[in-house]
Amino acid sequence: MNTKEYISSGIIELYVLGLASREEAGILECVIKNNEEVRAALEEAQRVMEDLATKGAVEPPKELRSQIWSRISMQSETEDIKSPDALMPEQQRSDLQEKPEIKKDFNKPGWRTMGIAASLLLFASIAGNIIWMSERSSNNSKIIELNTEIQKQQFALQSIQQKWNLLSNPDVQKVALKGTEAHADKKATVFWDKKTKKVYLNAGNLPKAPEGMQYQLWAIAEGTPVNAGMYTEQKDSETALSIIQNAQAFAITLETEGGSAVPTMENMYVIGNL
Repeated sequence: MNTKEYISSGIIELYVLGLASREEAGILECVIKNNEEVRAALEEAQRVMEDLATKGAVEPPKELRSQIWSRISMQSETEDIKSPDALMPEQQRSDLQEKPEIKKDFNKPGWRTMGIAASLLLFASIAGNIIWMSERSSNNSKIIELNTEIQKQQFALQSIQQKWNLLSNPDVQKVALKGTEAHADKKATVFWDKKTKKVYLNAGNLPKAPEGMQYQLWAIAEGTPVNAGMYTEQKDSETALSIIQNAQAFAITLETEGGSAVPTMENMYVIGNL
C-alpha cells in the first residue's frame, strides 16, 4: 500500500475520532514519524476536527447559576426540617435523656471537618434535587433540544466525511496560502481538483469578515488575477467556489460583499504558489 492509498484508507479519520484499534493507532504513529505526507494529512484532519468542534460549541446558559442559588434560598426559607429526636417514640427519647450527657469539643479539627463535609453534602443534595426537578419539569424541551443536537451532529459528520473525501482524493492538489506582510500569522488552504478543475477553499485562521465585507479567492494565471469565487462559511471545504482551468498561484482578498472585478491589493491576506 503506497502513501496515498494509506491516507485514503480511512485510518486517519478513525484515529482522529478515537475509533482506531490499538494496532492501527500504533502503526499510524510509527508511520507519521517517517512520512511527512501522512503526518501532514493527520495534522489537517485534526485541524478540521478542531474547527468543527469550535463552531459547534454550545455555551451553558449564564442564568443557570443564579437560578440554582435562587431556588436554594427559596427552599431554605420554606422547608420545615424536623429534629431527628422529634421522629423518635416518646419512650426512646426518655431513655436517651436519662443517659449521661457526653460532651463533645466541636472546636476540634475532626468535628470542624465533619461539619464542613456535612454542609457540602447537604448543599450537593439540595442542588441535585433542584436540578432534577428542573430537568423533569422541562423534559419536553430537553427532548427537542436533544433532537436538534443530534441533527447538528449528523450534519457535522456529513461535513467531516465530505472533507475526508476531498483530502484523500489523489486528483486534488493542496495549495497552502501564507499570510502577507500585513497579516503574517494568517493562513488558508486551497484544494484544486485537477480532474474537474473545481476549486475549494478552507479559510484556515482568517478572521470573520466584517459586516458588509466578504473574502474573495483569486487564481493567478500568467500574472493576471482571475476571480475564483466568493467565500462563505457554509462553503468551507465543501462547496466548490468556481472552476479554474489554469493557475500558478492563489490569493485571498477582503472585498465589499458580492466581490470585486479586480483585487484590492492592500486588502490581500494570504497568497500561495502551486
